[in-house]
Amino acid sequence: MNRLPRAAGKPGEVRSPAIRFLTLHLPLLLIVFFAVAPYAWMFLTSITPSVEISRMRVFVGSPTLDHYIKLFTRVEFFTNMANSLVVAAGSMAIGLTLSVTAAYAFSRFRFFGRRFLMKQFLVVNMFPIVLLLIPLFILMRQVGLIDSCYAVIIAHSTFAIPFSTWMMTGYMNAIPMELDEAALMDGCTRPGTLIRIILPLCVPGLVATGIYLFITSWNEYLYAATLAGGQFKTITTAIQSLIGEYEIEWGLLTAGGFIGSLPATVLFLIVQRRLVGGLTQGAVKG
Repeated sequence: MNRLPRAAGKPGEVRSPAIRFLTLHLPLLLIVFFAVAPYAWMFLTSITPSVEISRMRVFVGSPTLDHYIKLFTRVEFFTNMANSLVVAAGSMAIGLTLSVTAAYAFSRFRFFGRRFLMKQFLVVNMFPIVLLLIPLFILMRQVGLIDSCYAVIIAHSTFAIPFSTWMMTGYMNAIPMELDEAALMDGCTRPGTLIRIILPLCVPGLVATGIYLFITSWNEYLYAATLAGGQFKTITTAIQSLIGEYEIEWGLLTAGGFIGSLPATVLFLIVQRRLVGGLTQGAVKG
């Protein structure tokens, strides 16, 4: 018995290669192009001689590494990258510690004001970080932390912890509470239950939250420039200092931008599977 042909547009329809290319492959190629094109332009400009850049010609003639050599010998870019690494790692450590403990309390305990406090975390994220800049600057000046890594780490933690707490709370809600009850019945304490039972099950969520905290702190500029823009410079403030009053050294600037984007990009590529898994599993239950 011959089967009737499927109606056009219904699920399971076999599309022709041309339609599949126009509806799937071409949009994906355009998205990838617009995502990769700025990095490609930045890299090509960074290896173009300054004479060609001044003539508005990118990647003409033989490539050169002069901009990278000048970047690490004249601007002390290694020191700036080390400063950014210290700030990002410190913000990630503090953010993970506070957000994990807060998320465990919100997920496992039912106390008065719980919903109100959770909503306050969202309210904090509704305001731009520039509103906290002046109060934080006055506070850091009074305690003598201006132009130090501690001021930037504390500032980055203020806007990263609320969202991280929401992420970890949603992830812990997906873990059955029976596991906590079984651990408590076996004589385990609450901190022990968190460390030995919950955290091993939260590895994808911890990775997702940690990468979010690291990349957010690594790319942040406003707090770094205001609270520590003098002797202690992060990579973002160092790149901004390459812009002169009357002249912009585009080769040096693009070389710094390309080098500055590599650590976060490589880190994301290494843990992208766990990052996506943590984001999706943490959204199972609110």
